[in-house]
Amino acid sequence: MSHLFYLVGAPGSGKRTVGKALSALTGAALLDNHLTNDPVFLAAGISGIEPVSDEVWALCFAVRQSVRTATLHAPPTLAHIFTNYLTAQDQEWMNVERLRQLAAARGVPFVPVWLTCPLPELEQRMGLPERAERLKLRDPAQLRELLARAGTLPPPADALVLDTSRLGPLEAARRIVAFAGGVPVADALASPG
Repeated sequence: MSHLFYLVGAPGSGKRTVGKALSALTGAALLDNHLTNDPVFLAAGISGIEPVSDEVWALCFAVRQSVRTATLHAPPTLAHIFTNYLTAQDQEWMNVERLRQLAAARGVPFVPVWLTCPLPELEQRMGLPERAERLKLRDPAQLRELLARAGTLPPPADALVLDTSRLGPLEAARRIVAFAGGVPVADALASPG
């Protein structure tokens, strides 16, 4: 049975990194938020340092809508992993609900996973080279300001919460698989019997 996984966390919490490990473990398609953001950011000249305008965000949201719609055309056996940072604003629950409804439309379980990480560790991660490659936020001061101003959406009651400062990506992915229950593990990484 396929699943729809939703990895939510602050910038630097490891959404893409854990998502890659989860994808390798399950064969799920990883549709991280920078897969949809980066083409728009690149075309608009956004480097990950300057603020992003509302107009550019609107274009990112249009691309995300297209990707969500495309998942309805996927084979029933294909699982999906979406990632996102959601602020503590009430309207962000719409993002959770959209993916919950998408899972229901596909007839697959929705698996919300909230990734947490202490602020000092998040600040250290801002300097990682792969953040620049993906046009991600890289300034610790901007991160602090963002989290102080916008916060992070609290997890829904049915979410798994994982602290990525205490877990490596593969261990986090294994815990997600165990939490989801019944997720087939890709043959390449299956434990020897």
